[in-house]
Amino acid sequence: MEKKKIVVLIAKPGLDGHDRGAKVIARALCDAGMEVIYTGLHRTPEQIVEAALQNEVDVVGLSILSGAHMTLCPKIMELLKKRGVDVIVIAGGIIPQEDIPELKKLGIAEIFTPGATMESTVKFIREKLNA
Repeated sequence: MEKKKIVVLIAKPGLDGHDRGAKVIARALCDAGMEVIYTGLHRTPEQIVEAALQNEVDVVGLSILSGAHMTLCPKIMELLKKRGVDVIVIAGGIIPQEDIPELKKLGIAEIFTPGATMESTVKFIREKLNA
C-alpha cells in the first residue's frame, strides 16, 4: 500500500516581494518527497486559508520577511480556526526572537529563522505528522 504524500502549502502573505527563501524551501520539501503548492507573492490571509482548504493540505508554511508577521500570522490563524482547517502551521523568515513565543501561543508550531537548515524543516514536518 502506497503511503500518502505530505501536502504542504507555502505562502507569502502580505506585501513582501522576496520569495527566494520560499522557493528554496519548496524545492527542499519536494526533494524530500512532499507535494508542495506555492501560492506566489502578495497573498492575503483569506487567499492563503482558501488555498489550504481547497488543496486539503497537511501543513501551511508562511514565509515572511516584511516584518508584518505580528499582523498577518494572527489573522491567518484566526481564519484557519474559523474555517475549521486543522493543519500544522510553520513560519519562516526574518522574525525576531522576542516575537516567537507570541506566535507559538497563536498555534504556530515552529518558527524557522535564518540559519535553519532545510533538513531541520523536513524533519520537523515528518515528526509532527508521524510520517
